[in-house]
Amino acid sequence: MTSTVTPEETITDARERIDALDDRIIGLVQERMAVSAVVQETRIASGGRRVNLSREMEILGRYREALGKPGTSLAMTLLELCRGRV
Repeated sequence: MTSTVTPEETITDARERIDALDDRIIGLVQERMAVSAVVQETRIASGGRRVNLSREMEILGRYREALGKPGTSLAMTLLELCRGRV
């Protein structure tokens, strides 16, 4: 006997997977924000600047390479979340 999966079941299953992925992504972004705060606090305490523009350019390039032009926007959003607006 073969089991037939309906389109609705496929969509429901896929949406559950998306929700689980989103939860993981949000957790990773929050973790990134915490690590970034440590870097900023340490850099400022040692007399450096809050933002390292050359490092940010590396990050933008990395996301653009991996995800195309939308990756740049995603990286900008992550940087803003992690360091605030410049």
